[in-house]
Amino acid sequence: MTSLLRHSLLFDRVVRDLLLPGFCLASLLFAWPACASSEQQRIYRCGNAYTNQPDPAANCKPLAGGSVTVIEGTRVQGASVASPQVNASGGTSAGSAKVDSAEQRQRDTQAQVVLQAELQKAQQQHAGLLREWNNGEPERRADEFRQPQKYQDRVAQLRSALQRTEADLAGLQRELSRLSAPVQTGSKP
Repeated sequence: MTSLLRHSLLFDRVVRDLLLPGFCLASLLFAWPACASSEQQRIYRCGNAYTNQPDPAANCKPLAGGSVTVIEGTRVQGASVASPQVNASGGTSAGSAKVDSAEQRQRDTQAQVVLQAELQKAQQQHAGLLREWNNGEPERRADEFRQPQKYQDRVAQLRSALQRTEADLAGLQRELSRLSAPVQTGSKP
């Protein structure tokens, strides 16, 4: 008797779940026309987008077979994220608090010191690579006399390393010039 009651309750739960609003299977069981709106439509691929309403100018191609499942991404919360939040004590939160000018100058000075150290290190590395590069004719090592391909590979690696360090030097100098440039206070010259 208990088993029959348990099966009856399970059946009632399944029927109740099927009768939830918008559940197409319930519509399929009880009213066939309600499911007709989900009939498969023609899907087109327009670049990286999939649509059932193709743009004639977008060079869309119809997809054959299968259906496309679209999973929506997260939404950006817009202005609510950008506004500072007030904590319970009435002040603004620590993440959005402004830094006073003395502390900002100290941070800028620290950043400049770090960038100067990185620039010196990159200049030393670049100088070492230039010495080894020897105007495009690096000294051959013992094993490179017998294997010319090894020498060519090393020359190519040296050339790419020189290009990387030159790009690093240029980037560090850009950052240093940006930090040392006077900050305008909003007044036009």
